Amino acid sequence: MKTKIIIFDFDGTIADTQDAVIAVTNRLAPEFGFSPLEQKQVAHFRGLTAKEIIKQSGVALWKLPFLMQRVKQELRQEMKTVQPIDGIELALEALKKNQLQLGIITSNSEENASQFLRQYGLLHYFNFVESSFHLFGKDKVIKRLLRKKNIDPKMVAYVGDETRDLEAARKSGVKGIAVTWGFNTAEVLAKCQPNALIDHPSELLCVMDMTCKQRL
Repeated sequence: MKTKIIIFDFDGTIADTQDAVIAVTNRLAPEFGFSPLEQKQVAHFRGLTAKEIIKQSGVALWKLPFLMQRVKQELRQEMKTVQPIDGIELALEALKKNQLQLGIITSNSEENASQFLRQYGLLHYFNFVESSFHLFGKDKVIKRLLRKKNIDPKMVAYVGDETRDLEAARKSGVKGIAVTWGFNTAEVLAKCQPNALIDHPSELLCVMDMTCKQRL
């Protein structure tokens, strides 16, 4: 069945927030009892799954929801300096011209994502922007959205830059598209066996049955 709805992750997929997230996380390190990240650790973590990163980070599991909430709050001020992923606007425009519905489901706050999209004139491309409170809760948000709108999962693709995005796609029964321009490396993303693995936003047009033979 042809894909008609594309749901995007936000951080690392639409917005280049990596430096901002690391800066905020390092500021909060003393408060939450873990060591600030060094650049070599970031490079190492890019090749790990989210669960492996948490295990190696030294953050107590019970503190994780509180840390996530604080990161979202602190990011509000940082969003003004965050830039869109290069080429993403042209891809969004082309997808909309081809009658695809677009949305966002993010672990960031809806406020932060909407503020960013509004700032760069991207908000009008999206039919909805929703937030997942839990780091590993995106599949629940996707399932709820599908039920609410009576959408066949086979018509939906979820686009993300992390292994947990692909896990959410698999658990919710939608197609998973991995992008290599965000946080996780292509190698660790490939291990999740996504429906497609792409290196540039322009390739979204290809996998969505618009410019090439590879189809979803």
